[in-house]
Amino acid sequence: MRVLVIEDDKDLNAQLADALRETGYVVDAAFDGQEGHFLGDTEPYDAVILDIGLPQMDGLSVLEQWRREGRTMPVLLLTARDRWSDKVQGIDAGADDYVAKPFHIEEVLARIRALVRRAAGHASNELAVGPLRLDLKSGRVTVDGRPVKLTAHEYKVLEYLMHHSGKVVSRTELTEHVYDQDFDRDSNTIEVFVGRLRKKLGIDVIETVRGMGYRIAAADAS
Repeated sequence: MRVLVIEDDKDLNAQLADALRETGYVVDAAFDGQEGHFLGDTEPYDAVILDIGLPQMDGLSVLEQWRREGRTMPVLLLTARDRWSDKVQGIDAGADDYVAKPFHIEEVLARIRALVRRAAGHASNELAVGPLRLDLKSGRVTVDGRPVKLTAHEYKVLEYLMHHSGKVVSRTELTEHVYDQDFDRDSNTIEVFVGRLRKKLGIDVIETVRGMGYRIAAADAS
């Protein structure tokens, strides 16, 4: 899953990006409103962390433009603790959630998990397809209770497919959501990751839809 962090404080931006990457997200970073708006307008993100007080273009303006342009990705606003009016304006502008500064990184991670999960229509942190289980909080994958050890990219491919269970996901879409903008993307590697996943999982849950991409069975109701 791919997240954009737009925060002009370089240290805080780096802290958020590092924590997200350690949790398994692909992360792009922007440090002003214009750059952030451009990335959100041209790249596919599963969620955005957006500071309100940005140079060149403030966060609320960025958000309002995205929503007017039909961009629907979940947005978590970063607000000043004493500016309750920012929170109201942010929600009215189309924000999905907010967190006040200063905050604990763990709270941001939990809120991003919830936004991504809800956007995909899931109520629980555990995604399940038959005997296959993926815990979004711990990153643990099991089949019939047996832990399955995956590489970072294998996990990202499986997580994206499970978030979109029952739907056909193209190789291009997978590539866009498991690599950041600076990575030399090669959609052929997706086939390699899918092949490895099938072997490691040992169950037939990932279907190849000829000429279109891949589909994993619909997730179990939770």
